[in-house]
Amino acid sequence: MTIARDRLRVAVQKSGRLAETSLSLLRRAGLSFRASRDRLFLYGENLPIDVLLVRDDDIPGLLMEGSCELGIVGRNVLAEQRLTALPGTDAPAERLALGFGGCRLSLAVTDGGPITVPAQLDGLRIATSYPGLLADWLAVNGIRAEIVVLSGSVEIAPRLGKADAICDLVSSGATLAANQLHELVAILHSEAVLAASPHPLGSAKAEQVERLCARIEGAQSSDGARLLMLQAPRAALAAITRLLPVRESPSVLSLDGLPDDIAVQALCSGALDWQHLEDLKRLGARGLMVLNVERMLA
Repeated sequence: MTIARDRLRVAVQKSGRLAETSLSLLRRAGLSFRASRDRLFLYGENLPIDVLLVRDDDIPGLLMEGSCELGIVGRNVLAEQRLTALPGTDAPAERLALGFGGCRLSLAVTDGGPITVPAQLDGLRIATSYPGLLADWLAVNGIRAEIVVLSGSVEIAPRLGKADAICDLVSSGATLAANQLHELVAILHSEAVLAASPHPLGSAKAEQVERLCARIEGAQSSDGARLLMLQAPRAALAAITRLLPVRESPSVLSLDGLPDDIAVQALCSGALDWQHLEDLKRLGARGLMVLNVERMLA
């Protein structure tokens, strides 16, 4: 499929823990796609925005060479690329934190072993797939250790005698526990981020980027949001506002023919359960409605 390069390209992980959530976010931002036969390219049907499905580790490189303007990638991958890029090379920049795919890059050591604080790693060997991030952390903390670079199965390095400790991604910690390891310290907290190519954009593409970013932020803002609508005595407004998990000040409108009453609309985060509604009713609220918010745009 030949795609004109006046269209925006977004690189997304084709498989793995970020893949489905990334595509779901783009769909909630209003994009619809048609897949190519090899299912490695998604052609945008309603906007001039296409999605390239690739390996997570390839996304920073695609952004650096200008093959894609945007990419959804783990902060850990983006930060590693920035630290290991050739001198003078412009690295992709983090544009938005996306709030999913949370994990941490941590140093871990053997259960019951002699290492209890990071300073004791001095002079030892640490296995990792993130040599740039590890080297940077060691330098900042004044620890001199040998970095053993492995591309996979880092957690078994201590048992194989290849290293005294590891530096690897941790989510639940189950993999560490299965290999008789425990976290010593987290050196980076990561999540999925929207990254941007360092190459300058023409006005049309720059406008597309801003439009997509605004939509993504709107899709994120609407997650878990509820719109509460009610009528109440004007004198009860302060007490009602104190009860609400509001994101911003509620909108208050006067009611024709009822000078002592008001209509209130409030955008709320978190749960609005029956207890909330019953408490509001006791304050004089009536006609209470709670609506799910599907989309928001600032």
